[in-house]
Amino acid sequence: MTESELIGDKIRLGSTTAKRSFETERDIVEKFNNWRDNDDAQQWLTIMGYDLKKIEKVKAVIITGSHKTDVQVLITIYLKEAISVENLSIKLMSNPQGFNQIDKRWVDKYVKMWNIPESVAEALKLFTGEVKPRAGNLRDPRRMFFDEMDPQTQKLIVDFFSENKILIVPDILKGSDEFPVNWVMVVLKKKGENHEWVLKHINHVLNVFGSGDVEITARGNLKIGKITMQRKGGNGGRETSKMLQFKINPVGLFY
Repeated sequence: MTESELIGDKIRLGSTTAKRSFETERDIVEKFNNWRDNDDAQQWLTIMGYDLKKIEKVKAVIITGSHKTDVQVLITIYLKEAISVENLSIKLMSNPQGFNQIDKRWVDKYVKMWNIPESVAEALKLFTGEVKPRAGNLRDPRRMFFDEMDPQTQKLIVDFFSENKILIVPDILKGSDEFPVNWVMVVLKKKGENHEWVLKHINHVLNVFGSGDVEITARGNLKIGKITMQRKGGNGGRETSKMLQFKINPVGLFY
């Protein structure tokens, strides 16, 4: 196999090894803005389906004020006969076993988004500690894990998220505001080695992380496919520690 054929295969797979030039999200923005002289950006644009010969200009900027919790880049591609816009979510990872927060809000925000019934909302607030539990012998007296709730409540939670999974997964991975994610890039930063990156369309991302059952884990959290729902915690004990958060391991996109 020739070098050009090997590069072509990597583009079709959407991943490859890169030199150590991905230290920050701004490095990626700079690559897009200098796409004519940057091999990485040319591969990304090809993966996105663009004919490089038809591109006149590319302008990439980091979006501020987005509801998503990771860094998003708005890429405007000026073609000879049209203008195209892509929204890229960037996740820089230094630990292949690490997890990345993809969405966090107060329970009431999710109640409005997904029309969560009162019984399930009450259980979620017990889970986050927004509502103080009355039961004793809890692992954490400030809140209840799902496996500490009665079987009927556990069933209500699993049933709701199972029945509404097709709505919930896109909302937390793609977003439902004015800048929904089109593409996800994961950069695995390896100490002392070249970094690896993967670039996948959001539909592929939804399939990867949304596949699988909804179940309560051994640690008392909720698993929605490959997405984990947890109490945010941390924050020095501030009220925001009682928010609900969703996490994934982005490195899963490499496989």
